[in-house]
Amino acid sequence: MKVLVINCGSSSLKYQLIDSETEVALAVGLCERIGIDGRLNHTPNGGEKVVIEQAMPDHEVAIRMVLDALTNENYGVIKNLDEIDAIGHRLVHGGEKFTKSVIIDDEVIAGVEECSPLAPLHNPANLIGVRACQAIMPGVPNIGVFDTAFHQTMEPVAYMYGLPYEYYEKYKVRRYGFHGTSHSFVSKRAIQMLNLDPDNSKIIVCHLGNGSSISAVKNGKVVDTSMGMTPMEGLVMGTRCGDMDPTIVEYLAHSLNKSLEEVMVILNKKSGVLGISGVSSDFRDLDKASNEGNERAKLAVEVFSYRTAKYIGSYIAAMNGVDAIVFTAGLGENNIVVREQILNHFGYMGITLDKEANQIRGEEKIISTPDSKVTVAVIPTNEELAIAHETVALLK
Repeated sequence: MKVLVINCGSSSLKYQLIDSETEVALAVGLCERIGIDGRLNHTPNGGEKVVIEQAMPDHEVAIRMVLDALTNENYGVIKNLDEIDAIGHRLVHGGEKFTKSVIIDDEVIAGVEECSPLAPLHNPANLIGVRACQAIMPGVPNIGVFDTAFHQTMEPVAYMYGLPYEYYEKYKVRRYGFHGTSHSFVSKRAIQMLNLDPDNSKIIVCHLGNGSSISAVKNGKVVDTSMGMTPMEGLVMGTRCGDMDPTIVEYLAHSLNKSLEEVMVILNKKSGVLGISGVSSDFRDLDKASNEGNERAKLAVEVFSYRTAKYIGSYIAAMNGVDAIVFTAGLGENNIVVREQILNHFGYMGITLDKEANQIRGEEKIISTPDSKVTVAVIPTNEELAIAHETVALLK
């Protein structure tokens, strides 16, 4: 089965065409600057990257360009659209309504629209991609895979906030968690790779990137996760502040003479390691600046590592132990220094880092020593493949 995986943003569209039998991505690509001028970056498996500069006034035009690229006689990977058996969509927020992946119909679309106030920047954009695919390829099944779904096994003790209960009842104010597709993929792969018992395992997944989240996965089910009702809660991230005293919002609004909306922009887009360092939200830039003696860049990395270690420690307590700690996503897979800084906090647990094994980037590997009391590994995430798996499973 060939599955077209779509990840639709407000002005961008990422895609992969995946052969589910071989798990090979036949082509990957990105549509940028939709609604502005338009650029398609398309790379067939084993071929050269093709860049097409062409106006993309909307997502339907962008998807038509993607399909044209996939079937192009020079750099395409299929002869015609009939070879696409299904389309898997990343949908960000399913609230409490969607606890698993679904075949998209009008009722599902209405449900995702109801959840849009919880993810106003993401859900509407995701649905634009769904509707465009429905219009261009009627009859081809569309599957929705939710970022929040994997975390819906949390108990109320983990997802409730200390607010009046009626706010949960009326407005669904609670912890939801995000990056669920990645946490699901990596935790399942960890069980396979480390030969753990799926029904008796305790895994902490550290999805570390520009947006970062941690999950505690016990016996294959999430018991807690660091992101909350929105992706701003939890770790200090690239540009997001993470956990903080909520009174700071009021204080900054008065001190800076800014509106609530303006303060929220600061907390979402100008904070995190960017705000602390004043250098960048990219850890590669922070590493370079730190090595050149920039103390604020060094502090930003240390704050990130410290906050991550605190969450890991709390999740060890939440599960009453841990079998494996796994690093994934862009930062988790590639930043040697951050992994070491985080693990330095767990000597009391008998966790021992193999510093030589840790000298890897983007590889699947155990990086703890053989005598370490807890296994530590790096496992590259593959959200697109996970979406393809979910799509195939629903249609079989």
